[in-house]
Amino acid sequence: MKILLAPDSFKGSLSAALFCDIAQEAILTQLPDAIVHRCPLADGGEGTVDALIANTGGTRVSLSVTGPLGDPVEASYGILGDGATAIIEMASASGLPLVPPPQRNPMHTTSFGTGELIRDALSRGCKQIILGIGGSATHDAGAGALCALGATLLDHNGDPIPAGAEGLLLLNRIDLGELDPRLADARIDIACDVANPLLGENGATAIYASQKGARSEQMEVLESALARFASVACQHCKCAPEFFSLPGSGAAGGLGAGLAVALGATLKPGFKIIADTLKFEARLDREHYDLIITGEGEINYQTLEGKLPVGVARMASPRKIPVIAIVGKIGEGAEQTHAEGITSIHSIVDGVCSLEQAMEQAPELLERCIGQLMRLWNASARRAKTNEE
Repeated sequence: MKILLAPDSFKGSLSAALFCDIAQEAILTQLPDAIVHRCPLADGGEGTVDALIANTGGTRVSLSVTGPLGDPVEASYGILGDGATAIIEMASASGLPLVPPPQRNPMHTTSFGTGELIRDALSRGCKQIILGIGGSATHDAGAGALCALGATLLDHNGDPIPAGAEGLLLLNRIDLGELDPRLADARIDIACDVANPLLGENGATAIYASQKGARSEQMEVLESALARFASVACQHCKCAPEFFSLPGSGAAGGLGAGLAVALGATLKPGFKIIADTLKFEARLDREHYDLIITGEGEINYQTLEGKLPVGVARMASPRKIPVIAIVGKIGEGAEQTHAEGITSIHSIVDGVCSLEQAMEQAPELLERCIGQLMRLWNASARRAKTNEE
């Protein structure tokens, strides 16, 4: 029997790699003759760098960059085994956890450090940048990142605008003439799993600004800041206004839009970027797995929107490979994922406990859940063999 472990992380409790460690041991305890392959995955959010480094034999690069409040922070990114592809999580340099709750204010936070990570990757010869943009603290339409890469954003007097959304209110011109020339030979793929446009009732301000510390009286101003960026970008970056209505342009406080219009970056579903990079479908065709075990912290109706377990299942389904999803919580609408190829869903939580307890005990709970499933699988296989005889 050949089994593929292809999980996402359980945020805050289990990395995808640790999931694989625990699951492999539990499987081999019950099925000693099983062949277990490990492929820790991610969809562009937390754990993406670790997953791609692990799968490609890559390396991690650490450096000091400008944090969201303008102070130095220690950040890191990965260079894959090919030596030419960088995987960057925006949160490492410009993430919300880097801002103490009392200081969270998207009027002032900057994405400059994210641009510094991209610049460093270019300096190391990377020709492809994969950028995961979940967990941002910023609302500057990527202005900070663009400045770090050589762009100049100017006010009516020809002076550089201040950092953050407050600077966008003063924006009059975007000058790309001094962009890092190495960008011309590089491809930037943004792993984006949200469909929000830049502006409007489903835009970056309305949906995400409050999570970054915005107060109710700031919402109109923050929306005006992004609208100003869009207006000026249409003049100086040769894009149509309709561009800012595209799904994903509002991701990470508009960074998706900013990097797309100024650098030609592409917005793609995170899991698709990761799966393509790892040649995941080719692996399924080559290895002929009998079972795939995937998982994440919670599975629900939102999982249908390109989240990792459904992404795995959609690739496995035409190949007739059963997929078991192991999760922390089975949420509302989880049953809808069966139509996408997930054979069965199992929660590691088998009794009444708090979220804190479940997260703390996650390794033990996962081991027990996998062990019980493998006992059932083994018993079913033995019975099928007896019936054949």
